[in-house]
Amino acid sequence: MNKTELIAAVAAEANLTKKDAEKFLSAFESVVTDALVADKKVQLVGFMTIDVVARAEREGRNPQTGASMKIAASKSPRFKVGKKLKDAVNGK
Repeated sequence: MNKTELIAAVAAEANLTKKDAEKFLSAFESVVTDALVADKKVQLVGFMTIDVVARAEREGRNPQTGASMKIAASKSPRFKVGKKLKDAVNGK
């Protein structure tokens, strides 16, 4: 499902116009992004949790040459599935 299909599905499910559903999705993306940038966790109980994990600088290898190289420290969003969603996917 791509973004356009998601907007159409949300509009149909919530009885909204596609324009309103698109505004909602854009606002949701913005709020989640701002929260993660501020190192806050976004948690929808039973559905998902998104937080930020810090990755330390480490040494890796170039797969083509085998030469060692430094991989810079970074932050990365992490998505964890909630029990309710996991159970739904597994047919429980």
